[in-house]
Amino acid sequence: MTGWNADNAAGPTGQGAVTLVEGSSFCISLQNGDIFPHHPHGVFHLDTRILSRWYLTINGEPVEPLGAWTPTPYRGMYVGRAVRADGRSDSPLTVERKREVGAGILEDITIYNYASGPAACEVALFVDADFADLFEVKDGRFRRQWNEARQVDGDSVRMEAVWQDVRKGVVVRAAGGEASADGLIFRAVVPGHGQWSIRATVTPLSDDTNPGSSLLATHPDAVSPRDRRQQSWVASIPPVRIANPSIDRIVARSYADIGALRIVDPSNPDRMVVAAGAPWFMALFGRDSLLASFMAVPINPPLALGTLQTLAKWQGTVVDLVTEEQPGRILHEVRLGLGTGLALGGKSAYYGTADATPLFVTLLGEVSRWGHAPEDVAALLPHADRALDWVRDYGDRDGDGFVEYERLNEQGLINQGWKDSWDGISFADGRIAEPPIALCEVQGYVYSALVARAWMAHDSGDRALAVELQDQAERLKKQFNKQFWLPDRGYYAIALDGDKRPVDACASNMGHCLWSGIVDEDKARQVADRLMSPEMFSGWGIRTLATDMGAYNPVSYHNGSVWPHDNALIVGGLLRYGFVEEAQRLASALMEVGEYTDHRLPELFCGYSRSDYPQPLPYPTACSPQAWAATTPIMLLRSLLRHDAHFSLGELWMDPVLPEAWGNFHAENVVFGEAYFSFDVYGSQMTVEGLPEGIVLRRGTRPALADVQGRERPRRTE
Repeated sequence: MTGWNADNAAGPTGQGAVTLVEGSSFCISLQNGDIFPHHPHGVFHLDTRILSRWYLTINGEPVEPLGAWTPTPYRGMYVGRAVRADGRSDSPLTVERKREVGAGILEDITIYNYASGPAACEVALFVDADFADLFEVKDGRFRRQWNEARQVDGDSVRMEAVWQDVRKGVVVRAAGGEASADGLIFRAVVPGHGQWSIRATVTPLSDDTNPGSSLLATHPDAVSPRDRRQQSWVASIPPVRIANPSIDRIVARSYADIGALRIVDPSNPDRMVVAAGAPWFMALFGRDSLLASFMAVPINPPLALGTLQTLAKWQGTVVDLVTEEQPGRILHEVRLGLGTGLALGGKSAYYGTADATPLFVTLLGEVSRWGHAPEDVAALLPHADRALDWVRDYGDRDGDGFVEYERLNEQGLINQGWKDSWDGISFADGRIAEPPIALCEVQGYVYSALVARAWMAHDSGDRALAVELQDQAERLKKQFNKQFWLPDRGYYAIALDGDKRPVDACASNMGHCLWSGIVDEDKARQVADRLMSPEMFSGWGIRTLATDMGAYNPVSYHNGSVWPHDNALIVGGLLRYGFVEEAQRLASALMEVGEYTDHRLPELFCGYSRSDYPQPLPYPTACSPQAWAATTPIMLLRSLLRHDAHFSLGELWMDPVLPEAWGNFHAENVVFGEAYFSFDVYGSQMTVEGLPEGIVLRRGTRPALADVQGRERPRRTE
């Protein structure tokens, strides 16, 4: 994910913590809805904690939690009991808190009285705002001292703070309350067998909005701004129905989570991108956003295009040893808050990643193949070429043909692939690999990028460039299979170290090599068998590291845990090489995990064997929701449907191999270029309706570029 060096890991949010997310805002609280500054909790907006205390008491006592759940990613329901001060009998008062997060929070608090007589209550909301940067909260390191001021006015509390030339502020308001410096007090009488309610808002101050305006609907029965935004998202993606109710719910939850994880670049509000994940990574991340967008291309190409356009805007132009920016390089992450001195590289943008740059080109090729916004794709081609220039001039730092990494400063990431823990790359005996490190999957991504750019050159009529890039890809593939393959082990080395020695740990990374297509056909069966071996396959998914490796730890971030997105790419790779049964088994196991996680796949979970424990055990600091995990079910479906496209060829492929237990599948309004079609799948059979004239539907797999070079391109009806 990001920033997981030894001293930079996010602490756990606590047992039972509830997370709500909507774009660049999120809220973390206890099960009863309370927020305290000594926990890594709060309401966060644009990487700043705008509410650090939100503590409800009834007659001086905290609310005892009974249950909490999230009907939508941005809405929480908390139910509790008002504890009697004497503690000697059951209280007749229960408390319901309905919270919605946006640019702040909107909360309805209702007290129910189950006694026959009225109940006098003093209801208090204690509030505070420390305006801490997200990194300060995550790491527990608070550096700034704000000059604070607090203004009380009737039923509202206004908190403002100044640090240097930066001003922050927030307003807490609830009609009927008596405001004080500590918060709001309500003196209520709850009628017998009746109820009493208040509505409170917490809104950050800004120059162009009134406090609370963006949180509220225009009238009580109107749809909230968050619901309108989510409804707009749902309307833009293909509705699907899956006969298996559990799979159907997992996909629906994924759709909702992707919608809630969308954020915008403030300077280009029409460009949606997907943030990496809640709670700590609600920002644009190169690798995360690119891979998540890739997996979701068939349901929403504009999300991928927005990600590409935004990353192109930030593409490196200079050499900066602090941020690790280099010409053509795609960034690792960009942050909006003040505490960038705590961030990677010490500035708002950090570029220390080896894989985002080739993945940028791969995603652009994917958007092009699906026929989305050809003019916008053409405008991004110079950025793709600059990215490939980076691969040649900076990524391959020693000219050996492989992309390597080594951090350029002590604040940057030690490891710069997706397994970016400080100990994420090790030998079979557990020794840490020394940089510069050339990861196996990164070479696969470069291969995929070269092929994607070759296809785009072919589609535009530049056959000479297409041949040149295809030749580069084939040379890389030949060299990769020669230097990374371990014939005595029957799998690929996870990396080459600084001395060009194969790092011989058996890891899931080689599954990405199947996905990219860099694996030789004669080696694919051994790779598939090793991935599905008991040492790698836990019964719930493929582990990041085999159990017989020296660094294996089932409760580690990258050395034995199971990541759904990792497995989704492996499923795609298995199917690319024809391993249908293995792909079905793996995909089914992953979807079964959702039955234990409220139908939301987590960022990762522990790597214990299914035979040891009856359910997947959660990893303590896993993000939820998280972009990769949210798009995993979509990637599994598109892979098992063997659904692919190439608009310029006028061809669409579908050859479904859905597991029998998943049942029938229906999708409608599936986009292809500017057209939409619907299809139904019954086992291996399918029916398709609405394909535009001139589009050819084929079974099997999309052809390689070499198979179509020189053939007459078919006519296509626009």
